[in-house]
Amino acid sequence: MRDEKYDMKKISAGQAHPSSLWAATATPPSATPPLCESRTADVVIIGGGFTGLSTALHLAEAGASVCVLEASEPGWGASGRNGGQVIPGLKYDPDELNLKFGHKKGELLIDTIGKAADTVFNLIDKYHIECDATRNGWIQPAHSDNVMRSLVKRAAQWAERGAPVEVLDRASVAQRIGTTAYVGGWIDHRAGSIQPLSYCRGLMRAAQAHGAAIHGNTLATNLERQGRHWHVTTAGGARVTAEHVMIATNGYTGDLWPKLEQSVIAANSFIVATKPLPAQLSDSILHGGEVVSDARRLLLYYRRDAHGRLLMGGRGPFADPHGSQDFSHLERSLALLFPQLAGMIDYEFRWAGRVAITRDFLPHVHEPIAGLTIALGYNGRGIAMASTMGRCLAQRLLSSGNADFPFQISTIQPIPFHGLQRFYIAAGVAYYCILDKFS
Repeated sequence: MRDEKYDMKKISAGQAHPSSLWAATATPPSATPPLCESRTADVVIIGGGFTGLSTALHLAEAGASVCVLEASEPGWGASGRNGGQVIPGLKYDPDELNLKFGHKKGELLIDTIGKAADTVFNLIDKYHIECDATRNGWIQPAHSDNVMRSLVKRAAQWAERGAPVEVLDRASVAQRIGTTAYVGGWIDHRAGSIQPLSYCRGLMRAAQAHGAAIHGNTLATNLERQGRHWHVTTAGGARVTAEHVMIATNGYTGDLWPKLEQSVIAANSFIVATKPLPAQLSDSILHGGEVVSDARRLLLYYRRDAHGRLLMGGRGPFADPHGSQDFSHLERSLALLFPQLAGMIDYEFRWAGRVAITRDFLPHVHEPIAGLTIALGYNGRGIAMASTMGRCLAQRLLSSGNADFPFQISTIQPIPFHGLQRFYIAAGVAYYCILDKFS
């Protein structure tokens, strides 16, 4: 796969197209022309990220007529701007999900989320998507003995359900990751990594090959229901008429449907990528190709890419970045974790994308009116979970509300004082910093 170069001055100044921030190793997009003429479809999907494209692909595979409307281009949002980690599961451990939803519903959800990474890699294999896919596992290391005890319980709960997991001691974590900053951890062999924008574009091409119409630079501005049909009006004036509408805009949700934008916090996830590591250090840092996200509440996540770069991600300011100084906290974290890199690396890319955080840290599925489905809120697990959500939503639409749908259907609940979300994030960061220090 080619490794294109971009003008980094433009990128760091925020002048380049946002998805170019990590498009350097992504396969180029197929044509997604704007919608210029009104048309009809069985389902119209608003949002061209993982959720929308996975749903479109699975619907089109079954013969449904699908039209996807994306305000920019497919993968423009966080689907194309994330760390590329494909991790199964949610923030909750399996036993916690059983307490929340009861054993039957809980185990159905646990089985679904436990196989979420399978969804991604099966699609990659089926459609021969070139996206630097690797499946060498996910390590979650612990920074304290107290946290380590909780990780041992987490691993045990997944092992009881047949997941290929292992508990790792301090020495094993240090040997696998290349840092002595942790006391131990666990590894989930179901996980892996991808180049996310290439994967997103691969889903798009597969959906198009099955007949789905995908229109970039087509902003949906209005929804109106008349009888059994919905009319979706776009900024250019063209309309799509369909029996069903799905909104899949996640961290970039606007005011298309009342109170939806206020139901999530759109937090920035910031990422930096070094230049390829020097040969003398390459074998000592994540030499096995695992991905890592630690067990802090304000977690750090990192991996090596196909070109030998080291990627480091974490939370950042609420505002979108404007220059390299907005990423300095990640570069300091990387230096603390890997002091052996001091003076030996430069940074090649910096980018950010907005993740949708829900109050209960669970994905939300809403059906506020007949013929309308909304799905959003993956809380940082979007690659595996959104791909899986798309598959499950397609099955639900095709079966007119199948009983085996694993996710709870909920009402839209605005977060109080949502206009102060930048202060929510700042307060949450401060609070979690304190909790992490005392854990």
